[in-house]
This record gives sequence, C-alpha cells and structure tokens, in this order.
Amino acid sequence: MEEMIARGWEGLVDRIGGPMTFRLILQPAMAALLALRAGLKDAREGRPPYFWTLLTNPGQRVDLFREGWRSIARVFILAVIMDLIYEWVMGRWFYPLETLIVAVILAVMPYLLLRGPINRIARRWRRAPGVEV
Repeated sequence: MEEMIARGWEGLVDRIGGPMTFRLILQPAMAALLALRAGLKDAREGRPPYFWTLLTNPGQRVDLFREGWRSIARVFILAVIMDLIYEWVMGRWFYPLETLIVAVILAVMPYLLLRGPINRIARRWRRAPGVEV
C-alpha cells in the first residue's frame, strides 16, 4: 500500500515539469474565468456565496451542485482527457485515480474557491457610492 501511495504521489509531482505543462496554467485559468462569470451573475441576482451555501444549506445543495457542474463540466472533462493523454505519453498506462485528482485540482478547486469571493467583491463594489466626475 505504501508503495502505491509513493508511486501515486511521485506521478502527481512529475506532472509539474513534464510535457503538457501549459495545462497546469490553462485549466485553472479557464475555471477561474467561469467562476468570475458565475460569481458576477450571483452578485447581480443577489444570491449568497456559492461554496458556503453549498456546504451549509442542504435544501439548495442539489440545485447548486447541478448548476456548478453544468458550468465547469467542459473544463473538467478537458482536464481528464488531457491527463489521460499525458499518462499515455509518459508511461503508456492509465491511472484513473491520479487522473481524477488532477482534474479536480485543476478544474473544480479554482471554481469552488473563487466563485463565492467574486460574488462578495462584486456585491460590495456595486454597493459602493459612485465617484462623481
């Protein structure tokens, strides 16, 4: 078991300097742009922060999860496909758990971490009195 964990950890760390490193910037950037778009929409509609509501409000959890998944699904699937290509190029083998971990880190985490704060910042910015010119 320790051997599997060590090999898995090594495989995750090796992705940083290996081929296709551009995806480590591209995929989180795309997830951040989607979070920006969704967070601004949430602010316009006066909705509470996404991730906090997802965690604390069981009544809205399913609807929020579906909405978030619809927003991020393409980036997540792209992250899975690109990681599978990376694994094939590097070792001619697929490691599904590593692929899912990488896809969640690159596509889902930035979205979850940014959507709520963007909503909060946008709401505060909209409430601030305008500067008269």
